[in-house]
Amino acid sequence: MTTRQQPDFVDVFNLDMFVRGDHHEMFRRMRNEAPVSWHEDPNGKGDGFWNIVTHPDLQQVNRDTATFSSQSEGSLMHDAPTPSGFDSRGKLLIDTDAPLHTRYRRLINKGFTPRMVGLLEQYLQHRAELIVDNVIERGECDFVNDLAMELPLQAIAEIMGVPQNDRRLLFDWTNTMVGSQDPEYTKSGELADMDEATAAAAELYVYVNQLRDERKADPRDDIVTKLINAEIEGDRLSDEEFEMFMLLLSVAGNETTRNATSHGMWGLMSNPDQFDLLKRDLEGNVANMIEEAVRWGSPVLHFRRQTTTACQVHGVDLDDHEKVIMWHVSANRDEDVFDDPNAFNIERPNAIYHVGFGGGGAHYCLGANLAKAELRIIFTEIATRMPDMTRTTPPDRAPSTSLRGSTHVPAASRPGSRRPPVEEAP
Repeated sequence: MTTRQQPDFVDVFNLDMFVRGDHHEMFRRMRNEAPVSWHEDPNGKGDGFWNIVTHPDLQQVNRDTATFSSQSEGSLMHDAPTPSGFDSRGKLLIDTDAPLHTRYRRLINKGFTPRMVGLLEQYLQHRAELIVDNVIERGECDFVNDLAMELPLQAIAEIMGVPQNDRRLLFDWTNTMVGSQDPEYTKSGELADMDEATAAAAELYVYVNQLRDERKADPRDDIVTKLINAEIEGDRLSDEEFEMFMLLLSVAGNETTRNATSHGMWGLMSNPDQFDLLKRDLEGNVANMIEEAVRWGSPVLHFRRQTTTACQVHGVDLDDHEKVIMWHVSANRDEDVFDDPNAFNIERPNAIYHVGFGGGGAHYCLGANLAKAELRIIFTEIATRMPDMTRTTPPDRAPSTSLRGSTHVPAASRPGSRRPPVEEAP
């Protein structure tokens, strides 16, 4: 029988450690000394869970969807309360298993045709120019709020057809939903108090419901209309499935891409030699730099699975219906896969092996290509027009054990000029 004893150096609920960045050392020890380790429930209310921290073990768990379920107990570490305020099992794409997951994904893909994605990229290129225009004359900025935040927000809002005047609402709602441990986004900053997160999710849900009804009454040549009308052999997304996907798109598409942008820029500013490499051959290096930014930054720290049968991972026996936490942030710095894993190296030959988009399999991130396009567009614009951007003070890290991000990254650059003609976004 497997011994369930938490190693004395492991505490994955230590928010201060994650804010300081000391979690990387904890995970290094776990990979070497306890690659599959037990962790007690900190509140004493649950049965605890298993931590999965190496690259190959994470891929095993993520890809074996028959043994490790996303739908049984959802993909979030905490059983209750959930940040969304809804029971999303079997409804949210990331909280489904096959065959439901397969059907759901096929229908959603109908909305993201090459033509629609191409039109979206053209729009985002224009928005990126305006975003840089808004800060380039000042010589200083908060990189998160002035640059990293804007393009993902505009992308999701454009997909959803949200008017410009309402787009800040999206940002506020999604931040409150996922920032339940951050006083900047919630009053309490306490995970146990989910009232604000639940209220934000409800407001977003109502907004998406209204959006669906508007598109049904007035169809447009956009992704939302295509999703509503997507059909495979007579099967369509239900109203609830559409609404839940829009919620997922709003949160995942906004928060994770914004954090990946901030991580990437912090990596470049902290390693001027890497920034010089990028600028020296922007077209040739930007794609791999994006992969390295996702690996090094790991915007999503973990996902959960639940065993459906007794099984074994890394020689450790797991029982049926046990909670398993996959730590992507650890797998992305596995020294058995990545040489000098703590270094930010845009020429890393195997950067693409990162698990920042899920580690392959059925749950590979549906928005990975869109996220990469957004990152390519904004980093190309910054490297071209603000090539001397430097950090001024350390970033303010968001307190979270789920998502790795910053609320503020002060930066400076030589003042430049707007691109004529100066125009307001529609």
